[in-house]
Amino acid sequence: MMDGAQIEISVHPDFGEIAEAEWDYCACPEAADGGRPDDPFTTYRFLKALEDSGSVGRGSGWQPRYLTARMDGEMIAAAPLYAKGHSQGEYIFDHNWAHAYENAGGRYYPKLQIAVPFTPATGRRFLTRPGMESEGISALLQGAIQIASDNELSSLHITFCTEVEAIAGEEIGLLRRTGQQFHWENDGYDSFDDFLAALSSRKRKTIRKERRGAAEFGGEIVSLTGDQIEPAHWDAFWQFYQDTGARKWGTPYLTRAFFDIVQEKMRDDVLLVLAMREGRAVAGALNFIGRHTLYGRYWGCIEHHPFLHFELCYYRAIDYAIEHGLDRVEAGAQGEHKLARGYLPVETHSLHWIADPGFREAIQRYLRAERDAVDHEIEVLTSYGPFRRHSQEEQQ
Repeated sequence: MMDGAQIEISVHPDFGEIAEAEWDYCACPEAADGGRPDDPFTTYRFLKALEDSGSVGRGSGWQPRYLTARMDGEMIAAAPLYAKGHSQGEYIFDHNWAHAYENAGGRYYPKLQIAVPFTPATGRRFLTRPGMESEGISALLQGAIQIASDNELSSLHITFCTEVEAIAGEEIGLLRRTGQQFHWENDGYDSFDDFLAALSSRKRKTIRKERRGAAEFGGEIVSLTGDQIEPAHWDAFWQFYQDTGARKWGTPYLTRAFFDIVQEKMRDDVLLVLAMREGRAVAGALNFIGRHTLYGRYWGCIEHHPFLHFELCYYRAIDYAIEHGLDRVEAGAQGEHKLARGYLPVETHSLHWIADPGFREAIQRYLRAERDAVDHEIEVLTSYGPFRRHSQEEQQ
């Protein structure tokens, strides 16, 4: 029980202990009007799909410990909390921290992580009912830190949180970390050609050349959502995902069952872009659709064709965002090659609580230097963006 506030914090190892309506009223109250949630990844149905499919849980290194905060029996806040036995699937890297701490004789794992597993997309991590933001964030933060301290864990990490959450956490003593991704912003474009008109002549010609080259792979490209997606499409995409996962991570994070559950529970929140040749999918990109944002998540192929990756992952995403009036496309982690294709660098945020005072001080020094480097990199990369100079000035 929190002093004075009469807020009770609970830990749930099974998502089934929490009512979907209660969770979603904290996670996506804007969807009460029947529209899409701002962030599809913190919805009950997405997190439950991860758990029910075995993508998180026993043997995965992601053990659910969902947090809820209640006042007078009513849930006012929640957070997707996990006990982690490794640092895989996070996209904000602390492997060097773990090595340094363990080389000094400490035990870095297990640790606690407030995050959406395998999902480098910024969103609220402290999910609160409207009007309870201050009380809810404070209760969840204090509760998570208390759990880490009581269990003598090395650390708590809140990854891909919002800037507002990062500032709030820093104000109470957590360490704030910044990183960068590449996002495409919709400047009120009416068409892809309208977007191209904002680019420098050289970049415009390059993109047109790449789109023509991609179209020559010998088939057609289809964009599917909802009931347009059939089991055979998921069978094909599972092949793509396995290949990409094996090459990038060694073992794919998501199970095959996850995609079946997504088809059942979230197919209207999915955009699947496939390159079809002779009735067979040879490449594909999976996106999730938010209220204002299209989130590019996974890509894979069984055949290599020039520029097909750019077309399916970046240009078709822009097409969809313009057509449906979305504000931006978030194309996932890393990838400076996105810059030439209209995706500009933006800052990402995370928070870190470190139990050991000496280790905390060392990380704090590192993060200060890293933040300066990230700020400089964003500034330099933005200056090399593909937009005509006067267009950049207007956007600022």
